[in-house]
Amino acid sequence: MERVTAPDGAKIVLHSTGTGPGVVVVHGGGITIEPYRRLANALADRFTVHMYNRRGRADAPARRAPYTIEDEIADLAAVLAHTGARAVVGHSSGGLIALRAALTLPIARLVLYDAAVSVDGARWYDVVTPARAALRAGHTARALAIVGAALNPQLPTSRLPLVVQTAICRLFLRTPIGREMGDLLDITLDETAQVIAHHGPPEQYAGTTADVLFAYGQAGPPYYPTIAAALAPAVPRMRVLPVPRCGHDGINRAPAQLVGPVADFLAPAP
Repeated sequence: MERVTAPDGAKIVLHSTGTGPGVVVVHGGGITIEPYRRLANALADRFTVHMYNRRGRADAPARRAPYTIEDEIADLAAVLAHTGARAVVGHSSGGLIALRAALTLPIARLVLYDAAVSVDGARWYDVVTPARAALRAGHTARALAIVGAALNPQLPTSRLPLVVQTAICRLFLRTPIGREMGDLLDITLDETAQVIAHHGPPEQYAGTTADVLFAYGQAGPPYYPTIAAALAPAVPRMRVLPVPRCGHDGINRAPAQLVGPVADFLAPAP
């Protein structure tokens, strides 16, 4: 594993696999790079895939306070400079970081999967205030239930009474992934607050020079197709890829109907 020096001197641990042109993965909120290893392995025969834990997780440096998207972009810039990669894959809140980074960094190809972008016509509603209040009161399961219901309205459980959803989340917190998401929930809320803070017209991304593929899972939250439709006319070289039979975690499952188009898109022009 290599270590990349961030602008503030912190050391970012780089996890790389594969051979070929470089691709950097910017993972989503509430998790580490671990669920993305299947994606990395699926792309490794054509690309060198670079992953790093964003700050405050696993082997990553501590976060700076207050948390900002600009600090995330600075870390991504350091990784791109170190690896020479010009292709980026961003998921969920990592998709927002990658899209905003593409306005200023030398990114040639950008894949977004369920990118958490709040734009006119697809507003990201505030769940931070009630979830933060529950978390500060020590009610992690309730906070997780509030976030889960708001961000996954397509799930039948989101229509259950909050007390029932909280009981379900209490059981979920006993699982390894549940414990991790609970431990990282405060970070997730910080990132959600940044998504909301960067709300604006889709035209704010009109200066993106990268070729962009916005993929979304057709079985996932219903607002991602709306976000894609709002961004498509504004981002000059953007295409949209609906991915059948996939939810928000489709990129972690790395099915063929996603990996194939993504690999073809990321491949350098002959």
